[in-house]
Amino acid sequence: MTPQTRQARLTVLSLAVGAFAIAVSEFATMGLLPYYAKGLGVTEPVAGHAVSAYALGVVIGAPILAVLGARLPRRLLLMLLIGTFSIANLAGAFAPGIGWLVTARVIAGLPHGAFLGIAMLVAANAQPKERRAAGVAQVMLGLTIANVIGVPAAGAVGQAFGWRTCFVLVAAIGLISVMMIGRFVPKGRPDLAAGPLQELGAFANRAVWLTLLVGAIGFGGIFAVYSYFSAALIQAAHTPAWAIPLALSAFGIGATIGTPIAGRLASWSIFGGAAILLAGMTITPAFYALVMGNWPLMILTVFLLGATAGVFIPLQTRLMDVAGDAQTLAAAMNHAAFNLANAIGPFLAGLALAAGFGWASTGWVGAALALAGLAALGLAYFDARRR
Repeated sequence: MTPQTRQARLTVLSLAVGAFAIAVSEFATMGLLPYYAKGLGVTEPVAGHAVSAYALGVVIGAPILAVLGARLPRRLLLMLLIGTFSIANLAGAFAPGIGWLVTARVIAGLPHGAFLGIAMLVAANAQPKERRAAGVAQVMLGLTIANVIGVPAAGAVGQAFGWRTCFVLVAAIGLISVMMIGRFVPKGRPDLAAGPLQELGAFANRAVWLTLLVGAIGFGGIFAVYSYFSAALIQAAHTPAWAIPLALSAFGIGATIGTPIAGRLASWSIFGGAAILLAGMTITPAFYALVMGNWPLMILTVFLLGATAGVFIPLQTRLMDVAGDAQTLAAAMNHAAFNLANAIGPFLAGLALAAGFGWASTGWVGAALALAGLAALGLAYFDARRR
């Protein structure tokens, strides 16, 4: 192994640890909701504001922090972002009431998009140009492994030692990432050509908007299905209790396996790889709707759905190609777009359920959103051909 290869691997590992902490914080909070609702003496719907608060923080913080930090050295900016995230999680652990916790979750969400976007830029730049997508995929593995190992482990810790312990552990992992980034990520130099005005130029770039549109709509197909997966297993499929933990880990296992495959597809062809993954994301929810009530096939389908989540990688790589001097903002906005999908998918699926269309409707909504994302990708492709 050459010194350059070793340096690149340590850089990516440092960033992946931060991504792991962020994913555990985001998704474990959903599983811990009944525990902190009880602990803080509020109803579960009220406690759910802490989940929404985090997503709100992501959408607000991604563009603002990316623009404000444009001229900072990326290592310093990454350390500040994941450090802020860690402190906010620690503050959440000591929340005396729901108001404190909601505030802490908003602050924890603010660095999310900027950190992950910049981390993927740094990881991509640590690789040869033809392997940039592989660098993005390696950081994203921190997210997918968190869903397979970190989130279930956090749930177990929360049950055994209390929900506050989970927030302390997430803060500790985040601080470990701060130290690793300070030790292993190259210092780099501030990009004096970059700045708020240059970064804001991304908003005038049609190719950037079209790429963000693909993720904001298409990825909603995954969330339309997965947000109601547990309830559908229990109420529509009468799944035995022993199978529920396996079912909930199926998506993360699929994403972990699919992420490196998505990286290779993106290296082969950005548009071709994204089209293949979005096509799979369209077919899989439709199949899920057809097998509704058969829990083994539902679990298999969600596993396959997880494997398509790697569509994030070609979209992130595409943004690197078209963002010009607005690399930081465009990368951060990609994460904001996916959090928007996290709101759109469950909202539309919830409307279908409220209208009485049954649990299978979540699959049809998911398929429709993914198909719309595929159409948006087609627009982006033909726009690129005209340039």
